[in-house]
Amino acid sequence: MSDVASNGRKIPVAILGATGSVGQRFVSLLADHPWFEIAALTASDRSAGKEYAEAVGWVQESPLPDDVARQVVQATEPDAARECRLVFSALDAGVAGTCERAFADAGHLVVSNARNHRMDPSVPLVVPEINPDHLALIELQRGGNPSGGAIVTNPNCSTIGLVLALKPLHDAFVVKTVNVVTMQAVSGAGLPGIPAMQILDNLVPYIPGEEEKIEAESRKILGRFVDDGILECELTISAQCNRVPIVDGHTLCVSVGLEQPASVEALREVLRSFSGEPQRLRTPSAPDRPILCLDEPGAPQPRLHRNLDGGMAAVVGRIRRCPVLDFKFVVLSHNTLRGAARGAILVGELIRARGLMG
Repeated sequence: MSDVASNGRKIPVAILGATGSVGQRFVSLLADHPWFEIAALTASDRSAGKEYAEAVGWVQESPLPDDVARQVVQATEPDAARECRLVFSALDAGVAGTCERAFADAGHLVVSNARNHRMDPSVPLVVPEINPDHLALIELQRGGNPSGGAIVTNPNCSTIGLVLALKPLHDAFVVKTVNVVTMQAVSGAGLPGIPAMQILDNLVPYIPGEEEKIEAESRKILGRFVDDGILECELTISAQCNRVPIVDGHTLCVSVGLEQPASVEALREVLRSFSGEPQRLRTPSAPDRPILCLDEPGAPQPRLHRNLDGGMAAVVGRIRRCPVLDFKFVVLSHNTLRGAARGAILVGELIRARGLMG
């Protein structure tokens, strides 16, 4: 299970939970990836043994790649990925905790989209532009064994858009207080989604566990790596989450209280100039600019702006003074690209670029 990219070949990777909506995104995005190639697909026992085309109900806009369509789906067991050092997990939270730990114990590097291990003290919760230094926790998990396995997690899809906007503001002005109200797309609920009679002509002001995840994960991501752990950011944050009849793209209305004085122009400049390690390393899935600021009064909007920069940019608009806190603005983030599969692939690229494959 070696990193063979140095030999001019692509790194074989496995996709766990490959038949679900996020798993399908992984397939479509990795089919022509310059660094990685799909070597193994896993799913539930009812899909194991079937060709992928037979097992999957393909719902992506791009056609199912022919070579992947013929691959045989395997049961989600570590032996299925024996040739794959790197594993991308799109498993449902109901099974992800145990399965991902089994793969890590077997020596695999698991990049997970599930919530199960995000808040584990030894597991990095990574947005590559924000906290790449948290990947040092991989060595802690390995316990001195350079070929050992580990788990790295991709944050909640709404959290990612929020912290991308908060990070440059926190570095420049110190964010002390955040109030965020989300309008989250139905694709965030996975397949088969929300029944039409519950979401059409409606807004559902409750997504189980979502508010707690945004509040806790943001503090961990914006925290500092010290000694052998993460010192969480001292940030007071209140989240309210709503499901709305949008296919893709989570919209967040954010208000922030700052410790240092600032202006609307200063906020806009700090956000526009923000860049991170993936941009410096030019990893394949990294957007040119992780934050795009739009000046039009009606921006951002999901249908118009969610796919900017490959769906990997946090799109910020309506930056203005707030009479309750200091400033308020709107953030749009693509939940199934930056917030799921492509964001996790970017994490995998950063692991490889940092020489952490083992």
